[in-house]
Amino acid sequence: MRTISVISQKGGAGKTTLAIHLAGAGASAGLSALILDADPQATASQWSHWRGGADPEVVDCASPTLLSRKVQQAADLGAELVIIDTPPHADIMAREACKLADLILIPCRPQAFDLSAVETTAELVKAAGKPAFVLFMGGPQRAPATYKDARELIEGGEGLEGMGVPVAPVMLTQRAIYHHSTAQGKTAAEAEPDGKAAEEVAALWTWIREHVNISTRKQSRKRQA
Repeated sequence: MRTISVISQKGGAGKTTLAIHLAGAGASAGLSALILDADPQATASQWSHWRGGADPEVVDCASPTLLSRKVQQAADLGAELVIIDTPPHADIMAREACKLADLILIPCRPQAFDLSAVETTAELVKAAGKPAFVLFMGGPQRAPATYKDARELIEGGEGLEGMGVPVAPVMLTQRAIYHHSTAQGKTAAEAEPDGKAAEEVAALWTWIREHVNISTRKQSRKRQA
């Protein structure tokens, strides 16, 4: 089983959107995928309700003391991919989610206030010693200068010290379908299979799969053929 924790100390960074689409991509690839909804706002749980309970399953876990037990229970029940969706401004939950993760993703909009907030999250992540990446979310679709500046602020360069966390080479940009689809209890790829958002999610899933060494049943069947 692989566990991916989605962490940001800033609200509105896109954590739940990222968690939903990662778990949805895993389920579409044939994995038993699960979201642990550790945010008291329970946005992922609401999405699951709108979805009618279809995979991926979403399980509430608002207590940091129960998080480890929930992850272990998921593994015991055969889950292959667990995504932990954490709340903002919650150091204890974030630390627990970091400890349990095989990979940590820090969603961040490429804007000044959001980039500044990454520094606090980066300190939490570095203390855990786990692989971690900042993932740009909700930014403009075509703004190379904006992303270049944001990347330099995070990774360092041109006199900037950086925050000690690399930036992922993939991103989910600002597209209305991400919001419209979740309100329907779907993912963007389900709502618009041939859309640009579906391409972004597919690229993200390919990168994630390689980073945490996930082999899906669909891949296995292809190799056997």
